[in-house]
Formats: sequence, C-alpha cells, structure tokens
Amino acid sequence: MNITIRKMTLAALMIALMTLATLIIRIPNPATQGYINLGDAMLMTIALLFGWRIGGLAGGVGSALADALGGYFIWAPWTLVIKGIEGILVGVIAAWGFREGSGPRRIAAFAAMVSGGAWMVFGYYMAGSVLFGGVAALTEIPGNLTQAGVAVVVALPLSVLLRNALKRSDYGTLAPR
Repeated sequence: MNITIRKMTLAALMIALMTLATLIIRIPNPATQGYINLGDAMLMTIALLFGWRIGGLAGGVGSALADALGGYFIWAPWTLVIKGIEGILVGVIAAWGFREGSGPRRIAAFAAMVSGGAWMVFGYYMAGSVLFGGVAALTEIPGNLTQAGVAVVVALPLSVLLRNALKRSDYGTLAPR
C-alpha cells in the first residue's frame, strides 16, 4: 500500500472524529463501569467510506483514546481490539459484497454493519465477563445492541450521502471501490 501524507492525514482525522463521536454522548452502565455512545455510527460510516484499514485504525485507536480521555481506562485495551476488529469487519465485508456484485451496495453495507455490531456486542460481553463476571456483563448487552442498531440506522444513509460528496471532491480517490 502506498502511504501518502494525504492518507495519513485522513487516518488521523478519522481517529479524531471517532474520539469525538465516542465522547459526545455517554450513557454510563454502573454495573460494568462502561458506557453507551455514538461512536459505532462514526466507526461504521468511516469503514464504509474508507475501507477496512482506516476503519480498523480509527475504530480501535479513536475509541480507545476516548475511553482513556473519558476516564474509562479499564476498557481502553479491550476497546482497542474490539473496535479495531469491528472496523476491519465492516470494511472487509462491505468491500467483498461490493466486488462480488451480490446485490445492491446497501445490502452489502447492511450485512457488514450487522456483522460488525454483532462482533461488538460479543466482544464487550466477553471483556465484561473477564473484568466483572458473566452476570454483570449481561447488563451491557441491551445497551450495546441499541448502540449497534442506532449505528446502522445512522451510518447507512450518512455513508451514502458522504460517498456522493466525496465523489465530487479530491478525496474521492481515497475511498475504496
């Protein structure tokens, strides 16, 4: 992969946007010392627009940075891995669906986001089980399901709008497909 200043700048900007989106609204879960946020909507939008590399990097680093800045240090290493993999999953599955011609792009994007959301719910359940036990980790599932659902509802139309805008700009060459 040819790394340019433009791509590095884009990656840094997406990490910053992920951090902000995660920090803007936080609904705490006292049982696990975690929180619900809007970061997944940004993560999925980024992965759909710019692919798995930037999606994984921004998802992992940006979300973990938000945990650290927000005082949720115990979650930061877990978030780095969980959200990084989520961004990679969404980007890879969406790109694979687009290349294979297996239906409209929105169906591939929807499948990618559902897969990424399912991974996020499972990943945080496993992390919560290790940190606080299985019963406490169960309290995270409804919030994480809601977070993933909101992300799908927000990211799909937002990514379509932004993709159309990117096509008309110089940054359209950075978006895969």
